Amino acid sequence: MDFILLTQSTGLIGSVAKLLGYIMNAIFFVIDKIGLPNVGLAIILFTIVVNLLMLPLTIKQQKFSKLSAKMNPEIQAINEKYKNKKDQDSMMAKNQEIQTVYAKYGVSASGSCVQLIIQMPILFALYRVIQAMPAYVTKIGNTFRVLADKIIAFDGGEFLQNSGVDSIANTVATYGRSITEGNLSNGIIDVLNKLSSADLATVSQHYNLADCTFEGRLIMSTETTRGLIDTYNNFFGLNMGDSPSALIRSAIAVGAYGIVIGAILIPILSAVTQWINVKLMPQQSSSGNDQASSMAQSMKTMNMIMPIMSAWFCFSFPAGMGLYWIAGSVVRCIQQIVINKHFDKMDFDEIIKKNSVKNAKKLEKMKEAQEKMNAYASMKTRNMQNKANINSGMTEAEKEEAMRQATSYSSADIKPGSMMAKANKVREYNQRNSSKDN
Repeated sequence: MDFILLTQSTGLIGSVAKLLGYIMNAIFFVIDKIGLPNVGLAIILFTIVVNLLMLPLTIKQQKFSKLSAKMNPEIQAINEKYKNKKDQDSMMAKNQEIQTVYAKYGVSASGSCVQLIIQMPILFALYRVIQAMPAYVTKIGNTFRVLADKIIAFDGGEFLQNSGVDSIANTVATYGRSITEGNLSNGIIDVLNKLSSADLATVSQHYNLADCTFEGRLIMSTETTRGLIDTYNNFFGLNMGDSPSALIRSAIAVGAYGIVIGAILIPILSAVTQWINVKLMPQQSSSGNDQASSMAQSMKTMNMIMPIMSAWFCFSFPAGMGLYWIAGSVVRCIQQIVINKHFDKMDFDEIIKKNSVKNAKKLEKMKEAQEKMNAYASMKTRNMQNKANINSGMTEAEKEEAMRQATSYSSADIKPGSMMAKANKVREYNQRNSSKDN
């Protein structure tokens, strides 16, 4: 799976991830310059920036939801009107009435689907950037590469592949595809990036041979490099590369109960903030329609399940991902409060009125265009009929005489509407038909 490897993925998701990677890299560059090179802080700032960039799409999507809430009763009335009518004329009339209502409210039948389609690759790309930060953040990538180069210089990564430690072996099997496909350095970085701090310490300890040489070269200690990685990942004592479950196990083993509390808080805060975010979102009204009621109930159930699933996933995912979910929910909650206040000040009845006027003008223009097309079609039909009348209103002798006279005069000598002019038209008409037959 390319999207979990250090090598940046291709396609639409890869292109979006590359753009977002530039943002993440710039953020980390700035906080590194001010002396705060921290993955957790970078994730929070990154989440804020990306959500602000997506704010126009969010506003447009929720504006549609507000208009839909006012529009739905009219749509449901039309559905009820044609409830038992399945003939083609009734279905066409129903669709026409529904389209008229959509136009009246200034929304499209696709609704907010366009906004969701735009946001979907962005969301996938966000996960890609956060999961594989060494691939997008130069400082972190270079730090991991120093460690990878030392491992390659010592044994070519043999210990990683044959360590005998189940968790390391599983990580290599899942993320180390490049190790066996020729890009050894990238494969080792993929594995190191996914190892827990305990497993990374095991690897570091194995390669920590400061006084040993390999093929005539001095192998430098890996402790400095691993310590730098730990510094990047440390966020209030929590290692962002470890999952909360791994943090809890390691913290209990050494009696660090403050870390246990922090690790437990990540999934809890993720669930709570997402639940608050859902509550702040505008809710769709079912308005007594059975289908709408069913959809509303399904959405309500999903909104209850999603925070619980988020908490469950947070226990096994890296803490950095949980931090991203928390930061994203908090930012969206703040945005939603601001958006709700903005919508409260908006006169949606006035917006609907303006959309109705705009739609009326649009229909008028379409009507004028249709009338022009009809007039043009009618003119072409008359011209064709005139040619047919000219051809049929003359005897064969008259046609031959007119043709003979027409060929003996230049076009400048022929008066419009004269017999010779008509003969010219007949001659041209016959010549065209003759060329088509040939």
